Amino acid sequence: MNSAFDGQFDESRPLTRDFASREVVADYDRTHRRFRDIDGENEAILAWMNLQPDQVLLDMACGTGALARRASLQCRQVVAVDLSGAMLDYAQWRAQEEGRCNIRFCRGGFLTYIHEDPLVDALNTSMALHHLPDFWKQRALNRLVAMLRPGGRFCLQDVVFPAVDAETAIRAWIRRVEERAGTEVADSLRSHVKREYSTYTWIMEGLLVRAGLAIERIDWVDELIPRYLCVKG
Repeated sequence: MNSAFDGQFDESRPLTRDFASREVVADYDRTHRRFRDIDGENEAILAWMNLQPDQVLLDMACGTGALARRASLQCRQVVAVDLSGAMLDYAQWRAQEEGRCNIRFCRGGFLTYIHEDPLVDALNTSMALHHLPDFWKQRALNRLVAMLRPGGRFCLQDVVFPAVDAETAIRAWIRRVEERAGTEVADSLRSHVKREYSTYTWIMEGLLVRAGLAIERIDWVDELIPRYLCVKG
């Protein structure tokens, strides 16, 4: 599943915000921390993964590198992958500041990253798969699962809509975030709904199963953010 595909979706095209500099990435990080407990989310993911000192984690769409840096304290190596050069620059800078030497940063995306190393023991992707339409989500998941060893742990966290009365749930979610974090953040969520590719729960769960994963547990981080904790069969 590492080969190119005719008519491949351009995943490098920014849907909302173009992360062009370290300063823009730092602002993104600060903004998201106003309405998400990112450190708490990462702790929950890593507690479930139960990484061992000899294991390797692949963090796809690593963003600012918060999970990668935390995971590097537990395992032999973290492979942190992102499409954005500015994101990788920021993440690598933070890792250097913290003295984390066992993180390998790679530029690439769901559809373009080529994993030439042995299969990894665990794989995480958070708040990024919604950048792809559903057809390409399936291809992305198939590619990621091919990088994971049998029995390996897989975590997907993202914005996913309920199958029943999604419109009401979305409006309530945006309203609650606006009360906590302000109009600017709420507007970014409205833009997400308008321009990005979040899907329904029943579709996402079907995509995961069809990629060869067994869903062990679903934790709800927020009103519309499930965390799917899966194991490769």
